[in-house]
Amino acid sequence: MSTTSLPAPDNSPRLREALLAAGFTVDGLLDLLGAPAYAALARSETVPALRATRGASPLETLVRLFLLQRAVPADRARAALPLAECLADGWVVENSGAGGGTGADGAAATEGGTSGEEDGAFVRATVDVRPYGGPEGEDWFIVSDLGCSVGGASGATGHGEGVVLGVGGASTTLAGLTVRTPVAKALDVGTGSGIQALHAARHATRVTATDLNPRALRFARLTLALSGAPAAHLREGSLFGPVDGETYDLIVSNPPFVISPGARLTYRDGGMGGDDLCRTLVQETGDRLADGGYAHFLANWQHVEGEEWQDRLRSWVPRGCDAWIVQREVQDVTQYAELWLRDSGDHRADPGAYEARYEAWLDEFDARKTKAVGFGWITLRKSGHELPSVVVEEWPHPVEQPLGETVRAHFERQDYLRTHDDAALLTAHFALAPEVVQEQVGLPGAEDPEHVVLRQNRGMRRATKVDTVAAGFTGVCDGSLSAGRILDAIAQLMGEDPVLLRDRTPQAIRLLVEEGFLLPVAAPAA
Repeated sequence: MSTTSLPAPDNSPRLREALLAAGFTVDGLLDLLGAPAYAALARSETVPALRATRGASPLETLVRLFLLQRAVPADRARAALPLAECLADGWVVENSGAGGGTGADGAAATEGGTSGEEDGAFVRATVDVRPYGGPEGEDWFIVSDLGCSVGGASGATGHGEGVVLGVGGASTTLAGLTVRTPVAKALDVGTGSGIQALHAARHATRVTATDLNPRALRFARLTLALSGAPAAHLREGSLFGPVDGETYDLIVSNPPFVISPGARLTYRDGGMGGDDLCRTLVQETGDRLADGGYAHFLANWQHVEGEEWQDRLRSWVPRGCDAWIVQREVQDVTQYAELWLRDSGDHRADPGAYEARYEAWLDEFDARKTKAVGFGWITLRKSGHELPSVVVEEWPHPVEQPLGETVRAHFERQDYLRTHDDAALLTAHFALAPEVVQEQVGLPGAEDPEHVVLRQNRGMRRATKVDTVAAGFTGVCDGSLSAGRILDAIAQLMGEDPVLLRDRTPQAIRLLVEEGFLLPVAAPAA
């Protein structure tokens, strides 16, 4: 990891033009490297990409320079970049000699073409610059510490306290969850390399980004500048301290949620004891969120002996906010400790030191009566309702990103259900969601299925087993008839008492609406 001074963004427009002209984009990389080598980079394996970049084209030079972080001949860098400006701003530095100390790759840098060096000079990158595709096909660039692009050339293990990571799975998950409606003010808490602020800049008039690490704020500035996005308002400090007294229409945070003994690594460790950092962040959001605004977080939480984890998370939800909390994964304390000890490279340390740190993690969990750790998503919406909707569920199954529209629709359905009692549901009109299909399960050749399953092909990709009445009900929901009239028809076909059927079915309708299988629609004009 480089801890030297960071580049200046002064000439970032010219650098951006050069990167785009060379095809240094997600699509360009895939075309150059091929799918296997491109996928290998995500596993921190660089050999396939090195083999694919033995030529002297500007794109191959940029891949070696910024992705593989190898020294390249200065004349090749000059052909790919505005080299004088990049040297002046600090994006690259000169290395004299063959390869600047890169060993065998110093020779590999000239493989597949003539050496072409004018004076034997080489240059190397001071930061990791990684192409990143925006949701509408935008060509963006994420800037992070060398070797710290998650899944990048050197992996993300064993880094120091002030490290700034690049974009990884957690970052893209949070970006995909976020509701993307136009807003006046957005806040990115713990911005890191600036990926969430970059996304927010597409639909927010004003973006504010905070971080406890001043280096992270400077990286976020570089990411926004090199991506051609408007500058954010950058503020140093912890949690909501830098924006005390202010409210926002959108708040996002991928905080340092790791539950660990101490705060050794700023980029990941909460440092407040247990899951207190995540709890504090969520609880304090109520005072920072404008009416109707959304807040999205990734978080870890403890599973404590004698306590239901769902109750623990419900207690975090601030007054006046609806919440949707989804637990995606659970690990026992040994798995959790081992995961993060590997992340920090401790498994490569002296065995005695590794065992001592492992013991410290388990001692911490024992002291807090923690038996497991959950990971997932927390979304809040400032509804101001006296009876908030708080949904806490476990969903470890595959989903389809982006989920922002699914999240927004979830809260809209909660509003609907909160204002419609059973009698109102029977007079309402519904349509089957367009992505829902029906599956009949039973023995081959059987006259009737053993059961019917409704399955969503989009969003959360839920599946639910329904009885004969619910299957028949959803099958004819096209918005033309009220729920009550459909049930009356079903009662007549099945020879059931229509009054009893009306009494027992609204709860099933409510669940199908809550989970998105049925959508409320306006009654047809008379």
